[in-house]
Amino acid sequence: MATTTTYDPMDLSVSIGGVFLTGFSEDLVEWEKDEDSNTFKVGAQGDVLVTKVNNPLATLKITLLATSPQVAYMDKLAVTGQVVDVSVIYNGTPKETITSTAGVVKKPAARKYGNEADDREYEIQLTNHEIL
Repeated sequence: MATTTTYDPMDLSVSIGGVFLTGFSEDLVEWEKDEDSNTFKVGAQGDVLVTKVNNPLATLKITLLATSPQVAYMDKLAVTGQVVDVSVIYNGTPKETITSTAGVVKKPAARKYGNEADDREYEIQLTNHEIL
């Protein structure tokens, strides 16, 4: 028998340097590890060698509305290069968390002005992280 579940974006909270972000755009948050966790090599006789990649870097993309109260804060973090703690918690089903004690905002958000307000996208380099 099929099951029905509900996804609610209100179950997501993001904290950067102890400041909770508000005013997300439609895309909210995207996390991705910068490199594969393992590489594979196959020998001439079919033997497989798995090599663990120890690169701890991951990138967190956060998309805010241009009117988000935290846009100025995120731009300031980008300009200063301050290392901050990062926490992304989804309290829905299934509960998921991404945490890092060392994140750096790569650059201020690009700005585009037109007949509609544009989003502000920030990339945060996580130099260590844990996903659960």
